[in-house]
Amino acid sequence: MSAIDTIPVETGIDTLDALEAEAIHIIREVVAEFERPVLLFSGGKDSVLVLHLAAKAFWPAKVPFPVLHVDTGHNFPEVIEFRDRTVERLGLRLEVASVQDYLDDGRLAERADGTRNPLQTQPLLDGIAAGRHDAVFGGARRDEDKARAKERILSLRDEFGQWDPRNQRPELWDLYNGRHTVGQHVRAFPISNWTELDVWRYIEREGIELPPLYYAHEREVYLRDGMWRAVSDVSPARADEAVERRVVRYRTVGDMSCTGAVESDAASVADVVREIALSTLTERGATRADDRISEAAMEDRKKDGYF
Repeated sequence: MSAIDTIPVETGIDTLDALEAEAIHIIREVVAEFERPVLLFSGGKDSVLVLHLAAKAFWPAKVPFPVLHVDTGHNFPEVIEFRDRTVERLGLRLEVASVQDYLDDGRLAERADGTRNPLQTQPLLDGIAAGRHDAVFGGARRDEDKARAKERILSLRDEFGQWDPRNQRPELWDLYNGRHTVGQHVRAFPISNWTELDVWRYIEREGIELPPLYYAHEREVYLRDGMWRAVSDVSPARADEAVERRVVRYRTVGDMSCTGAVESDAASVADVVREIALSTLTERGATRADDRISEAAMEDRKKDGYF
């Protein structure tokens, strides 16, 4: 018998186990290498997932960094309630950068279209600077958008918080280069290699709680630009837009003024997994109006410092 015949055959590893191991490795590496990391936490499914992975990475100790939310003031109330409840349950420190504060003192002005999502960049950068954070965890994934597909797992931002897609570092053999100078910081994306279906399968496996908006519910909506928008004070229907009650759910839960719902009867995690498995559109492509401004809308915002 040859030596090679005695080598045990690897039977394979579950995809979710491999993705979890990679993400936890990235989170631990960043915490070990950087002095003041922070996690962007909005209460949306991807940031909830990254927080869950961080809790597993350091269990039984607490998550060793705070969470930061850039609050547009146009968030779904159910998501804010979930955010606050999660922060309290895990004993985290919550830092909030408020777009409304910038509007109130004139540092920013409302857009003509009423959408505040593009206004998040300056409060985000100021929040990072105020906390002296040198690494910022985010829940962005490569399958969401072409611009996010270009970005590395550890992505350098310059002294102005800007991203240069032409100047990125190689990431070979799971080695991540976090070197940066004073004033620069790094964005870290532990679930960059996950797909939307991976996220939902993992949520199902781990029993992770999410805001109820992710599951089918009845809501007053109106159709605009091919998307069902929720009726609210910040996103009212126009005179020519008929308000209807429909059973919908949300694939993303961003700013109410630019986030659409999808018609769905998926009332459980298992239902959502089946629905996503059949979907041909990414969640941002299907439900985010701000990404339809131009083909390069996301990349332009990322170059300026957006996540």
